[in-house]
Amino acid sequence: MTSALDPTTTLSVSRSVKAPPALVFQMFSDARHLDAWWGPDGFTNETHALDFSVGGVWHYTMHGPDGKAWPNWIRYREIDPPSRLLYDHGGELGEPAHFEGLITFEADEDATLVTLTLIFPTAEARNATLKFGAVEGGNQTLAKLDAFVTRQAAGEH
Repeated sequence: MTSALDPTTTLSVSRSVKAPPALVFQMFSDARHLDAWWGPDGFTNETHALDFSVGGVWHYTMHGPDGKAWPNWIRYREIDPPSRLLYDHGGELGEPAHFEGLITFEADEDATLVTLTLIFPTAEARNATLKFGAVEGGNQTLAKLDAFVTRQAAGEH
């Protein structure tokens, strides 16, 4: 992914997280961490398998507050610690990816600016995701990351 992003097929959310990039990046590399914070408010995760390597897959189920189970997989395409992750994201194993995800980690004094960008194949796919609250959900997810990494930095678990 080297070309400029098309604003009609992407959406991004960012948050300054009060920890250095290496620590924030680490929160994306371990299922125990991911299960503790990944997803919007009210959602929990159950990791089935995580191979945090290029070509590896994170297979998990996201459980909604209404009890609905949402199957997910992420296949890592690029892992560049502590600055960047690029991945494909889909639902059921074996089906094509729904979108690409790009997460960047930029040092910002005593914090890290985390930017989560979703790249969709079409504007229609992007717009459908927006209708389901993707921006609010992304902001909630990054807020949960911030709270979790703050606890980790303080030595709480």
